[in-house]
Amino acid sequence: MIDRLIHDESGATAIEYGLIAGLVAVAIIAALTALGGSLTDLFTSVSDELDGAVGS
Repeated sequence: MIDRLIHDESGATAIEYGLIAGLVAVAIIAALTALGGSLTDLFTSVSDELDGAVGS
């Protein structure tokens, strides 16, 4: 019974999937953080252009 318990790997797959999901989440957060400033600048520029078009 102890030998079977030591060689049982049925939970390893779930742990691996959890680690992969965690790494994907970290990568997404890092990408959004890196792009955050440029996206803010882009939306501000578009908003300013729309304000200028409406005001004319």
